[in-house]
Parts: sequence; C-alpha cells; structure tokens
Amino acid sequence: MLVSRDRGVPVNQCGLENGNYQMGVLSHLRVVEIGSSAPTSYCARLFADFGAEVQKVEPPSGDPLRCCAPLTDNGGSAWFAFLNFNKSSIIINGGDPDAPTELTKLIEDCDILVDGRDVDPADCPLFDITAIRQRRPGLIYLEASWFGRGGQYTDFCATDSTVRALAGLIKLVGPVEGPPLHAPDFQTGILAGLWAFIGAASSVLGRTKDAIGRSWSLSIFEANLALSEEFMLEAPARADVMRRMGINRFWPTFPAGIYETKQGWLGVTTITPAQWRAFCSMLGLSELGDDPALLLGIGRLRHFEHIERQFIPRLKTRTAQEWFAEGLKRKIPIVPVPEISDLLKDAEKKVRRAIVPVQFGAEECLSVGSMQRLTLTPPRPGGKVPAPGEQQTSANSQRHIGTASGSGGRIGGGGLPLHGVRVIDFTMGWAGPLCTRTLADLGADVIKIEAIQYPDWWRGVDRRPAYVDAQMYEKTIRFCIMNRNKRGITLDLKRWQGRTLAKRLVKGADIVVDNYSVDVLPKLGLGYDVLRALNPRLVMMSMSAFGVSSVRRDCRAYGSTLEQGSGLPSVIGHPDGPPVMGHVAFGDAVGGLNGCAAVLVALIHAQNTGRGQFIDLAQVECMMPFAAPWITVHSTGESAPKYGNRHPQFVPHGCFRCAGEDNWIVVAATNEDMWQRLAIRIGRPDWATDASMKTAKARRTVEVDIEKAVEAWTITRDAEQAMFELQSAKIAAGVARLPNDLLKDRHLGARGFLQDVERAFIGQHPQPSMPIREATRPYGIRNPAPTLGEHNKEILSGLLGLSDAEIAQLASEGIIGTAMLSEGELEKANMASSD
Repeated sequence: MLVSRDRGVPVNQCGLENGNYQMGVLSHLRVVEIGSSAPTSYCARLFADFGAEVQKVEPPSGDPLRCCAPLTDNGGSAWFAFLNFNKSSIIINGGDPDAPTELTKLIEDCDILVDGRDVDPADCPLFDITAIRQRRPGLIYLEASWFGRGGQYTDFCATDSTVRALAGLIKLVGPVEGPPLHAPDFQTGILAGLWAFIGAASSVLGRTKDAIGRSWSLSIFEANLALSEEFMLEAPARADVMRRMGINRFWPTFPAGIYETKQGWLGVTTITPAQWRAFCSMLGLSELGDDPALLLGIGRLRHFEHIERQFIPRLKTRTAQEWFAEGLKRKIPIVPVPEISDLLKDAEKKVRRAIVPVQFGAEECLSVGSMQRLTLTPPRPGGKVPAPGEQQTSANSQRHIGTASGSGGRIGGGGLPLHGVRVIDFTMGWAGPLCTRTLADLGADVIKIEAIQYPDWWRGVDRRPAYVDAQMYEKTIRFCIMNRNKRGITLDLKRWQGRTLAKRLVKGADIVVDNYSVDVLPKLGLGYDVLRALNPRLVMMSMSAFGVSSVRRDCRAYGSTLEQGSGLPSVIGHPDGPPVMGHVAFGDAVGGLNGCAAVLVALIHAQNTGRGQFIDLAQVECMMPFAAPWITVHSTGESAPKYGNRHPQFVPHGCFRCAGEDNWIVVAATNEDMWQRLAIRIGRPDWATDASMKTAKARRTVEVDIEKAVEAWTITRDAEQAMFELQSAKIAAGVARLPNDLLKDRHLGARGFLQDVERAFIGQHPQPSMPIREATRPYGIRNPAPTLGEHNKEILSGLLGLSDAEIAQLASEGIIGTAMLSEGELEKANMASSD
C-alpha cells in the first residue's frame, strides 16, 4: 500500500475551497517546454491544469503555433489558446551568444523538460541534454518526434493528416468512390500529448524512491496507432468487409453512424443482439430484429443497404431529442449529435468545467477544460493565455527540485515506473481496459475481475452454445490486445461471497477503475463511499459515458456514441454535408488514455498526502479537445467553416488518387519552400517561380487547378512510390493505409513496434507496443492476456490466504470459475442464485 509522504503539499490547500481553486496537485513541479509541437504543448498544459509551473520557451517571433488557424475575432489562434492557458512564456533569442547558457540554467532548475524541437525547433538554442542529466539525474526528459528514430520514416516531413493517413485513420472514412475524407488537424497532438503526459507523470511517481528521472522518446505516429491497433490485428480474419463503406458507416459493425431525423441528427450504435432487437422494436421493425442473419454486427454489415432503406425513413418521423428519450427507456446507445453552438449553450458543460473561461489577450473567450475530473483536487477552472514573454503568477512556493524524499511504499525500485502499484480492474471493452493495460505496461500489478456469468464483452457477445462450447471467448484478438500484462480472476459480484472477496482485494490496492454504467458498483455495495472506508488512500475512477453528475448519466454508450455526442462530427466534412464521424470507436482509446492520465495525477496526490479520491471521468468530454478550436472561435462570435480535405493554411492539402484500385495519398505543402519543391516535382517549374503563387493565400484562388495537377501526377504512380518520391524532395506526404497494412509496415518493423506473444488458445500473435520508450526498443510485453479465471488460485490463495478447500467451494457454487456460461446456463444460474 502506498505510504503517505508529506512533500510540501498541504492537504488543506488542495482542490476547491469556498468555490475557489487552491494550490494544485502538481504545484511542486516545474516544467520547461521547448520547440514547437502540439503534443509537447498539450503535455505541458496537462501539467499546468493541476498547478505545475510551466515555462514555455519561445523565440522573439513567438511560437509558430500562435499563427495556427482557426483564428478568433482578434486574430489569435484558438488552437494555441487551448494548448497554452495557465503557462508562462519566456523569450530566448537563439541568436544571442548567451542563449545556450540561459536555456541550460532554466532547464537545470526544472523537474520535467518536454522537447518538441524535432517537430519544429522554433529557433531554440542548442544545449547539451546529456551533460545536464548527468548533473541533474532527477530530471525527467521527454522528446517528441513525428516517427521516432530507427525506421524508414524517421526523416519524413509530416503533418497531422499525413501521419493519420499512414496510421490507417483516413482510408476507411468518406464516400465509397472516394476520396477518403479526413478530419481537420489537431488530432495527433491530442493523442500524442496524452501519451507524453502519461510517460512523464509515471516518471514523477517512479523517481520518488530512487531519485532518478527517466528519459522518454515519443513517436507521434505510433501514439495515433492507439486508434488503429485493434483493427490492425483483427483485420486479417475479416478482410472481406474491411473497406470504405460510405460516410458514417464503418467496419466491423453496423449500425454505428449518424442519421438525419425530423429535427437534428442522431448518433446510433447497436452492438449486442439485445440492443439490435430493441432498436428494431423502437422503429416498428421487429422482423429485422428477429432475423438470425442480422443478430450480430458483422452480419448486419453485409446487408447494410437493405437495412438502411427500412430504418432511415422511420428515423425522420421524430426529432433527435424524442428518439434519445425513447432510447434511454430501452437502453439503446443513441445520442443527439450537437453543433458547436449547442455545446456552448449546454449549462452542464460549464458546471462540470468541460468548457471553461479563458482570457486571451483582450478577448474573454471559452475553451475546453481538463478532462481529468478529480473531485478532491480538481484542475484549474480556466485561466489566461500568456502573451509572448509574459510570466504568470504561480503558487509554486512548495516546489522541490528532483524530489526523492520519503521512505517506504511500493512505488519505484523495480525497473518500471509503476512497479509496486496495485490496480483492481472492473472494466470491459476498450476504453477501461486500455487505461489499465497502460498502467500494467508501465509496471503496475493489474488484477482484472470478470465473472463466468458476465465476462468482458470483448471476449464476444455471442452466448449461443456453439460459441461457448468451442471456447471462442478465449480466441478474440482484441481482448488479448487490451488485457496483456494483467492477472485475471472471476468473481460473481451479484453474490455476497464475490463481493466480500472483491472488498478484500480493494483493501490492499492503490487504484480501482470501472467503466460500467454509473450505478452498477454502488448498487452492488461497491461504491466509492464503501471502498473508501476500507482504504482511505484508494484512488477510484468511474469511466462512464457522460459522468456521474450528468443528466445523461444513464445513457448507454460506446466509443462511437462518445464521438457522436462530442460536437466533433459537426466540424468534419464539406460545408453542405452531414456531420461526419472519423472512426467507428474514436472515444474508446481517447477515454482510456485520459483515464490513465487522471489516475496518475490522483496517485501522485495520494502518494504525497496519503489521501485517495474519486475521479468522475466523462468519456464524452474527453472527445471535446478535438473540437476545442471551434469552441473558442464560436465563443467569440465568429464561425469557422468546414474545410473538407483542404486546410486553412496549407495549399495544396488533400487526399489524391494514385494508380490502382482505391489507392490514395495525402499531400501537403506547409510553407513556401515546400510548395516550390512540390511544383517542380509534379512538372510545373513555372509555378515554382511564379511570384503570384508564392503565398498560400495567393494559391487559394487557383486551388482547384493545383489539386488537378497534383492528382494528374499521383495517379500515374503507385501510392508507395509517390510517397517516397515526394519525401525525397522533402514534401509532406503519407499513403492512406488500411489498418491491416500496418502489419507489414517496414518502419514499424524496424522499430520493433509489434511484439510476438504466445497465448493459450490462439498461439503466437503480434501485440502493439506503447509509443513511449526509454531506449531504442520498447518495453517488452511480460505476460499475455489471462484466460478466464486463470489466476483465481494464485490471487485467492497468494493474496487473500484462502485454502484449497475454500477455493474449491467457491468454484462449486459458481462464485469463481474458468468457463463462460452460455445463455441457457446463465438463465438457470440466475434463477438459482438471487440474493
């Protein structure tokens, strides 16, 4: 169990006091941010959210991100505002002879250095990080690059969208005939920034025993594979349906899209047979719900045109709000799809501080707040965006450099940063298991609790005897991906014996995570109030869809529902088109990473004070950062247009057809020099020297002609060939890949991103690594995902001290077990054992 350490953070100064923000959980830390990259900037902002003093180093001209569109009414970058409020800015002129010394001194006086120079150095002075870390071994260092070192993409020029194309996140979106349709920029920075924060925050915990800071490298490309990894590894078995199927349709299930109603748009997702039947019954289409060929999503996907012809007209008979109310009664995951203006009118978003006030120069505007909703020590409720060189007042009086004081406790000293942390994992599916898998990958002992009556639904929702008898629930790759490095136990939590054992496990744990509906654990007598009495240091997180305090707390949701309800689809696509989803389950990976970040912050607080707390994470809010620039722009009275595949600053920018069937490449010219190189490469040297086409603004008037010329060049080449030809001229380009193409990606192969793991029932299979690494190779995967109840004896005997006879009695009563119950067996068990 974590031992309380008083490291200068008075408990009575944390959190909210009389409604005002007090000293933050991380106020003992100083962070220095150098270079210009969205991931490192977002990582540093997450530290600032909880009180860390963040010094943002800028050149005299300012961070280039200050010019990034969309712009507010006063011409400020809404993206920069989101990334940088609550920081201080310090100007260091890279041309000044004293600049290296000045920067070195600044770094030596900090706890964490986040380095985005590989993306854009932003005239940062040179310095010797090796020498600094020798003098300051407690310094935590994180550097971000587009692709990481040691692969064929290492020196590639890149943009947000070229990286997403290579990561398999574009090709499956958009009209069947093409081109693939992708979201505007800002996605890679959020995902990679979360990974950067997870690495750095875990290092804060890890250094408390040995005083050694860790040095991390982050691949932005690999960070975005968190959205692709499940499809990458499951795709070979389902290649027949893995193709672009039209706007708001996605492999591997159906329906999981956005549909027009009488008034407004409605997000619809049905996964389980029960949800599909309820959806059909709601629409008066019971014959579809009763069709055995349509019982599972993969079957419905093969007949989506026939199904849509029947239910789309029915949806247009009522409003989105009316369908939502009806769906709540029937436990169907459907949600109204909001416009950005709807989010700004939503009072709950402001009460929960998902949307917060921000001072941006002379403008009072709104932006997206912290998603890590710690209830005892909440994040800052808004803040101020620094002007270049502006220092903001800090409450950082209790800061300790390279802190390593304190003794005892389980964290540290075991090689991995979270060695000694114990997690009780009540999660299923994707989001929760990704959160706990990341903790496990970083060294935590994660004990996953399932039940033979209700195992993790990612083992499969088919409970027919043939599926169960063949133990197909042990053969799903996606379950194995999300649950590696964990131990697994089964407990029937509906019976007192199972609940008693769960409480005993919690008593010796540091963290509990659940992603059930908000009332499930409280109704079982396992709510936070009960568990806190057993373990005052416990950090407990609920990862519900809309939050425990939300009026929508009872809404069923999947990752698709979260994207549908976030406002993001309203800014994707063409100006005259519908809201567009960018992924079948975008919200799952995003929720999981935000959950991991939140837990680490709360664990730092528990380590420092001995006090645990409850985290009310709303996964739909976790999606809102991707729409943050539009929220800010709309809050100032402006409106930002939909860009389609174009870009507000880069001309050209788009997805272009290549030779062969459905082959595409994303190409962008990000500055004047790159434009000239592109013009020469595609056979238009006259454009390269034409002064009237020098700027992106000037080229905008002939954008259609430029796009036609680019595609006339790409269509004569294989996509791979086109990419390498363009990259050889230092032009940003990325093949639009399918997720399964990544299995043979040579860059990932050279970096050892995929690791082969042996597991019972499925044998050897590849597993993705984390995108953060301390050395040239990623952390090794220690153990495969557990089979159902695999560690029952090990945990019940080894941790709880039960005898073999007691364990056998639990098995005979069905409290524990190793075999999933079929539908018929479950019905019999429920009738025989209701307490």
